[in-house]
Amino acid sequence: MSDAHWIDAFLEAQAAEQGAARNTLEAYARDMSDFTGWLARAGLGPATAQRADIERYLVDLEAQGLAKSTRARRLSAIKQLYRFAFEDRLRADNPAVQIKGPGRDTRLPKTLTEEEVDRLLDAARITGRNARDRCRNTCLMELLYATGMRVSELVSLPASAARGNPEMLLIRGKGGKERMVPLSPPARSALQAWLAMLDAQAEAVQAQGAVPSPYLFASSGKSGHLTRHRFYTMIKEMAVAGGVSPAKVTPHTLRHAFATHLLANGADLIAIQALLGHADVATTEIYTHVLDARLSALVLEHHPLSAPAPETGE
Repeated sequence: MSDAHWIDAFLEAQAAEQGAARNTLEAYARDMSDFTGWLARAGLGPATAQRADIERYLVDLEAQGLAKSTRARRLSAIKQLYRFAFEDRLRADNPAVQIKGPGRDTRLPKTLTEEEVDRLLDAARITGRNARDRCRNTCLMELLYATGMRVSELVSLPASAARGNPEMLLIRGKGGKERMVPLSPPARSALQAWLAMLDAQAEAVQAQGAVPSPYLFASSGKSGHLTRHRFYTMIKEMAVAGGVSPAKVTPHTLRHAFATHLLANGADLIAIQALLGHADVATTEIYTHVLDARLSALVLEHHPLSAPAPETGE
């Protein structure tokens, strides 16, 4: 089996058996292409590489200056490739099973204050070329902050999921796993306003003999819905309009803000895990560290004993 066939078979298995999303599959494909390219230059292939070869590849990645997180991700992909190969009897052994990764640098996720989020939500109501754009932008931002959805989950929402003025929204997350998240009153209001516009547009589309898009945030692009890249650009524009530093604002920082603000206001960590769709509560626990860091900064900034001691003049 050629290198390309190894990768194709692995990706097909990830899609069929693990329900991997398209973005995940594309990341696997890039990592596998880099790995098999390195093996080819060494006169090897995935069928013949041994543990020492994989370890040399990891050393080479470190010499290139790649971050720990990137090297850990590459090794994770390699481990999954060889686990698949072993289980499908493409190899009689698994050369990657005992290789330890470089670990990951612990970085706290960036988040936003409640005031900054309020400014972003206000900015969404005035950002856009026309009333339709502004209504869509308001719905996008209200849903994102109210639910903590991943941006890929948000932009690909089917319109059918939002029908009937729901108090809960069904979200299909990573691996095809579904979860229910509650909607705040402002999010429900924004959603109903946007659906009213969509319904009016759908009538015009149907009158012309065409079929309306099934997506809540449709576009004319290849995917059929608003892309992550386009929304990333839009949220930067809203940050500027709202007087919030664009460097601090991404769709994912709104997800972090959702979790951090819930925790700060007394929400249970297990409940936040369920709302975010985290498979492991250890992933959710990072927000306790974010909160600790913010509280520490608050004390250092405002507590009278944290001020530097006055000079005595001696």
